[in-house]
Amino acid sequence: MRTIWSPAAAAAATAGLLAALISGTASAAPAATAAARSAEAAANPYERGPAPTVAAIEAPLGPYAVSQLTVARSSVSGFGGGTVYYPTSTADGTFGAVAISPGFTGTQSSIAWYGPRLASQGFVVFTIDTITVLDQPAGRGRQLLAALDYLTGDSAVRDRIDRTRLGVMGHSMGGGGSLEAAKSRTSLKAAIPLTGWNLDTTWPEVRTPTLVVGADGDTVAPVATHSEPFYESLPGTLDKAYLELKGAVHRTPITANTTIAKYSVSWLKRFIDNDTRYEQFLCPLPVPGPTIAEYRGNCPHT
Repeated sequence: MRTIWSPAAAAAATAGLLAALISGTASAAPAATAAARSAEAAANPYERGPAPTVAAIEAPLGPYAVSQLTVARSSVSGFGGGTVYYPTSTADGTFGAVAISPGFTGTQSSIAWYGPRLASQGFVVFTIDTITVLDQPAGRGRQLLAALDYLTGDSAVRDRIDRTRLGVMGHSMGGGGSLEAAKSRTSLKAAIPLTGWNLDTTWPEVRTPTLVVGADGDTVAPVATHSEPFYESLPGTLDKAYLELKGAVHRTPITANTTIAKYSVSWLKRFIDNDTRYEQFLCPLPVPGPTIAEYRGNCPHT
């Protein structure tokens, strides 16, 4: 087990202490903070972490220090093992969890950056290896669900997870797999296919809030034949969104990307944690800009 310390958390704590010392309210600050957190918890028991800002959700690491553990391929069945990233602290109770699949011929190393990035925002994150690197989307969908079942049933961190608040993500065929998983298990709270690839382009059966991420320069899974029809086929009554990255290609999601992180964190927080504090980053709909070619969605979210 290895701990990854979050500089964002240390900086925030230091800034808060300095402000309290300067104002002479250091002794009262903890009580006020505790009262505010208590009120927030009463309104939504799943809220985790401080009030979000743009800077906070764009940062490389969020407010939680993160630990990780390796799950050997030989110790599980139904998928190929992987790495679990989780908030080190237990002070905030249980967390929602997300399983993430790599794409065709890819391994978990290609999606490793999502682990600490998302876990430091208050999630248990499982980046998985698939049974073979050639597994198709349907198989990857089943493996994502097997990984979630392991995470909540047998893993060393199962007591840290709220098994009613789970989500899936994936790149390329792993993205297609995330749609397969959401179709199969409608109790999932969030799905995020990243430049997803799947021969099945219609998903009216999905009942999971879904953020479809495409890339304007994708020639492997062009948005016109993959991400856009995925999004359009989702039920009109579903909370859904389509983010098309600007100046991006099929492999863009396998490298740390601020825009992907910003909207993935917001989507997961909004729908896995039901944390409406993150609605501000999703509604009104983001406008096109240097990194966004297009954004569609239905607002406000239900």
